[in-house]
Amino acid sequence: MTETTPAAGTTAGTRAATAPTVTTDAGHRTDRRVWIRATIYIAATHVFAGFVILLFELGGRGR
Repeated sequence: MTETTPAAGTTAGTRAATAPTVTTDAGHRTDRRVWIRATIYIAATHVFAGFVILLFELGGRGR
């Protein structure tokens, strides 16, 4: 296993003590956009799954 060394001029303790960074895009936080996109993807997946189930139900009626 390889061991990483801290960047020049920093110590290992300094890096751990810094606050977590906030992801920004053109100065705007991206957290809200990620949640909106995830909600849309989840909703679209459920609609698609419902459509596939509908196709199986309609296909099963022809027997």
